[in-house]
Amino acid sequence: MKKLIQKFRYRKMILAVADAFIVAISALLVNFLLSNWGKGLGVSDLRISMAVSVCCCGACLMLAGAYNKLWRYFNVKDYLSCVYGVVAGVTAACLLVYIIRGDVPVIYAVLHGGIIVIGICLFRYIFKQTFIELTACGKVEAVYKRTMIIGAGEATDMLIREIFNTRESRAVNDASYDPVCIIDDDTAKIGTAVQGVPVVGTTDELLKYTEQMQIQQIIFSIPSCLDDERQRILDICAKANLPVKVMPFISELIFEENTLLGQMHDIKVEDLLGREPIKFDNQDIRAFISGKVCMVTGGGGSIGSELVRQIAKYDPKQIIIVDIYENNAYDIQQEMKMEYGDDLDLVTLIASVRDYFRMNQIMERYKPEIVFHAAAHKHVPLMEVSPMEAIKNNVVGTFNVASLAQFHNVQKFVMISTDKAVNPTNVMGASKRCCEMIIQYLSQEKDGVTEFVTTRFGNVLGSNGSVIPLFKREIEQGKPVTVTHPDIIRYFMTIPEAVSLVMEAAAIAHGGEIFVLDMGKPVRIVALAENLIRMYGKQPYTDIPIVFTGLRPGEKIKEELLMDEEGLQKTQNKLIFIGRQIEIDDTTFIQALRRLRDAALKNDEATAVWALHEIVPTFTTPEEFNKKVLMMA
Repeated sequence: MKKLIQKFRYRKMILAVADAFIVAISALLVNFLLSNWGKGLGVSDLRISMAVSVCCCGACLMLAGAYNKLWRYFNVKDYLSCVYGVVAGVTAACLLVYIIRGDVPVIYAVLHGGIIVIGICLFRYIFKQTFIELTACGKVEAVYKRTMIIGAGEATDMLIREIFNTRESRAVNDASYDPVCIIDDDTAKIGTAVQGVPVVGTTDELLKYTEQMQIQQIIFSIPSCLDDERQRILDICAKANLPVKVMPFISELIFEENTLLGQMHDIKVEDLLGREPIKFDNQDIRAFISGKVCMVTGGGGSIGSELVRQIAKYDPKQIIIVDIYENNAYDIQQEMKMEYGDDLDLVTLIASVRDYFRMNQIMERYKPEIVFHAAAHKHVPLMEVSPMEAIKNNVVGTFNVASLAQFHNVQKFVMISTDKAVNPTNVMGASKRCCEMIIQYLSQEKDGVTEFVTTRFGNVLGSNGSVIPLFKREIEQGKPVTVTHPDIIRYFMTIPEAVSLVMEAAAIAHGGEIFVLDMGKPVRIVALAENLIRMYGKQPYTDIPIVFTGLRPGEKIKEELLMDEEGLQKTQNKLIFIGRQIEIDDTTFIQALRRLRDAALKNDEATAVWALHEIVPTFTTPEEFNKKVLMMA
């Protein structure tokens, strides 16, 4: 059987030979029929007609594309290419025979062409069915799931046709969809059908029809749907407790075999955040990055590596990746080499921002013009257990890199901060607030040409330590989903958004600003967990329990993006604001910072944490902060 299947790899050759045979046999058959009426051709004329017809029909079928079709998807339009090829071939053959012999009976030409068309199309149909049967041998029969499709537009029309084509080909992996009904909010479409699938009602009736029609899965097939409407519909889908897949934008599809169904993806948590993705002015960023030497500390991390990817798109003179963790640095290095090869001047260095002399050596040698400082310890509970590491890496490391950037006349220094720096309740957040103050202090000094800027944003989806991958692992392993507190809320953004903010801030900054992103409405973590469970087709608290484990050390119930003293100033991007910097007393700040550094280097934890409280007066305990939040709620 395998040998038979392998032979079908030569189907083009088989088809060409079969077509030639059909053309020749058709000539004999027509001549036999006409001979009974006394209108047949002589032996010599018949031979010439057969030879010319075989050549002309073969050439015209090839030009018409009759040998370039995937038989798994052969349809009416493709059969038409055979008809066009035969008509053109027979016409050309008649003209040539007329030139050679001087006479071609019209009845012979018509009958010959008609029988060839029937023979070639019939052979292709039989060939297709045989090919499918042979290639389907050994496959498990597909189990089609009753599917509801949301949206009755062009995307759905294309999707249903692809489902039916794939089902006909018996490609089990991609054909597990049985379109039962369509939901659309355009009431004029209700009662109509798309490729035979009825439009039964609106999204408000979605739950009713999922129950009535015993739906097993839902496809969201409105790629261009506005964000608010998308969230509303997906919230309804979540209540159905069924798996949901999302149709991508048509422009994102690559039309090869099975790609339409193959690019259907499971619901993304980003779809439930209720905020349109933020767009940035690429021209500003390109003008800023192009031709510059850019250094990224923490360049192997989730934010740092995305910075490297985006910087590379804007034709930099050179990118310098600095990271202490060699595995991450290696991964992004290899990715960039694969993507750009020798077109990108990339330097990857293993170094710690804590090491002042090593960082000085790097800046002296490579002379970066722009520094993106993404290196930091960011995991709150871990830093509560090891506070000295947060202070050494975040505070001392930031002071080293920023002060050296000023000494070496770096044009722009961009520090990546976090909403946990606002009214911090943990060492990590307090250390990042201290980093912001270092940047503000150096900016106030105006000693040199360096412009310093801070970017502040909330939780990043998909980053190392993000709650979303944890939830997905727990659900996929059938374990309870763990949430720290039922009232905990967070602001979220995607990694590309976070990095685009950093790039935009770097492009438009003049020095001394804190850039804050309008991140929309905060998200309740328990609601995020519930929706994610539903998107896996499970019922929260029944199929997958949600367990509240209690707030972790140093964790807030609610994060903030601005301190009380900070106001907001608009920028040219309506979703980016500038927080007003708080003036820093130079002498007091430097003395306290020195005490903090000395205590950290001695691993004197009590003195270091006390010094951190001295530098960051808003640093409080999580118990005090959370009590205040719950009272206000």
